[in-house]
Amino acid sequence: MLDYGLDMSDVERDLALPDLVAEGDELDALVSAHADWSEPTPAVGWTIAHQIAHLAAADANVLIAIRAPEAFDDVLKQADDAGSRYADLDAATGAAEPRAVLLERWRTGRSEVAAALRDVPLDHGFPWYGSELTARLMVPLRLMETWAHGQDIYDTVGIPHRPTGRLRHVASLGVVGRELSFYAAQLPTPTEPFRVELTAPDGLTWAWGPQDAGQRIQGSALDFCLRVTHRKSRAETDLTAIGEDASRWLDIARVFL
Repeated sequence: MLDYGLDMSDVERDLALPDLVAEGDELDALVSAHADWSEPTPAVGWTIAHQIAHLAAADANVLIAIRAPEAFDDVLKQADDAGSRYADLDAATGAAEPRAVLLERWRTGRSEVAAALRDVPLDHGFPWYGSELTARLMVPLRLMETWAHGQDIYDTVGIPHRPTGRLRHVASLGVVGRELSFYAAQLPTPTEPFRVELTAPDGLTWAWGPQDAGQRIQGSALDFCLRVTHRKSRAETDLTAIGEDASRWLDIARVFL
């Protein structure tokens, strides 16, 4: 099972789920008011419609995984058959739909996902790509993906993407995804503890790890989230690293394979 080390209680899930819903609603308000979904986004070959179609397709797959896990084998087979083109093909199929149809499908899907993740036991496993997940991890993962693809759309339409406290979920995934980052880069995972200190949108500090750790990362939470979701290069952020391993982590940081 893929394990980011997240620890979420039922109370914490009740707090995180509204953040997931709010992130989707905020993006919905943006794209609903924007008539031209054919505009290209920073993702090469993807328009605004591709971005929304990707989110809608992912929500549909979450529902299959939770409601009919035996049928998820078909999803995995499609992914295997398509290989590296899987996400592009899925997005292109959805982007070809009429705007109103795609918008309604995305709205319905994300509403059903929120309800499903609210009802499923936190530790109940269901299949996912190359792993098994639980609601404990899927809630922040869906929020992260909504926020990241939303960032692409905000950049496209030229409207600032206002950072909120919801970024803490994305930042937490980035912090606990350190092992994933080194694994994906085919590098040994450092055993020395890390300290991450990020300035939240409200000016407070979000911190992870022991205060006396020699490997340290500091900067804005927004830039950290943009870095781990590959929306900014390291050089484009205000992030600083102390320690060789911390510096290497910023170079390879990610929250997804």
